[in-house]
Amino acid sequence: MVELQVISDAKNSLGEGPMWNIRENALYWTDAKGHPRVQRWEPKTGKIDEWEMPDVIGSFVFRKTGGLITALKSGFYKFDLEKSEAEKFYDPEPASPTTRLNDGKCDRHGRYWCGSLDDSGRPGGALYRVDPDLRVHKMDEGVKCSNGIAFSPDDKFMYFSDSRNGTCWRYNYDLNNGQIANKTLWVDNRGKQARIDGATVDSEGFYWAAHIRHWEIAKYAPDGTIMETIELPVQHPTMCTFGGENLDILFVSSGTIFLKREQMEEQPLAGALFAIHGTGATGLPEPFFAG
Repeated sequence: MVELQVISDAKNSLGEGPMWNIRENALYWTDAKGHPRVQRWEPKTGKIDEWEMPDVIGSFVFRKTGGLITALKSGFYKFDLEKSEAEKFYDPEPASPTTRLNDGKCDRHGRYWCGSLDDSGRPGGALYRVDPDLRVHKMDEGVKCSNGIAFSPDDKFMYFSDSRNGTCWRYNYDLNNGQIANKTLWVDNRGKQARIDGATVDSEGFYWAAHIRHWEIAKYAPDGTIMETIELPVQHPTMCTFGGENLDILFVSSGTIFLKREQMEEQPLAGALFAIHGTGATGLPEPFFAG
């Protein structure tokens, strides 16, 4: 039986991107909008630290050399946690005022995959790969809202959700050269309330996704069918990840940005960070950026 725990009643405007740091045994996550920042929770002490971002943040990954690589509205940045300093190294969409970088994850060779979204509602977003030498490559385009990036345990597949389009795609993935091919519609939620937002993959290859708008986390089988769902007390969960010392706790971020005042009163835990115990699943360590 699963148990739900509130880790932080953060009231995040758009809580996003929870990521377990296996070196520190700590959880990081963001508030993407409102007061853009990266937050860090240390389980042993309960302490929460925060780092302000210079812009709206879509996602981040840990660097092997320390600190973060962050995807902000204005581009990709190196972020020094000790100095709380951001240094931009590339803006992939400088001429597009309606797009911004969003969901992202590292593959197991330490490349950062990150997609953008188009706030105009048009499919003006794209999918990028940031290599350890900080060179950036456009890998796909025609995206409304990039989300759900995850890699199968055997590194044969990459998952990628276009959440505003209600679709989740699967590519064949070549880990050695970082190439994607054979883009296939994996889950089609068009016309449904549930949309796949942020997601992760467990050690057995099941895909766990936050169903934004739909009050739940869904566990998908490798063939794209839903195996089970976990109900939440908030309408807009945004992303989930496995963490804890045994990688057997499912952490979930959420937001308030889509709620009206009366809905906020009905959902007092909106914007909180949750932990789900007892799923029976175990996650995989999140890779660090190799550069």
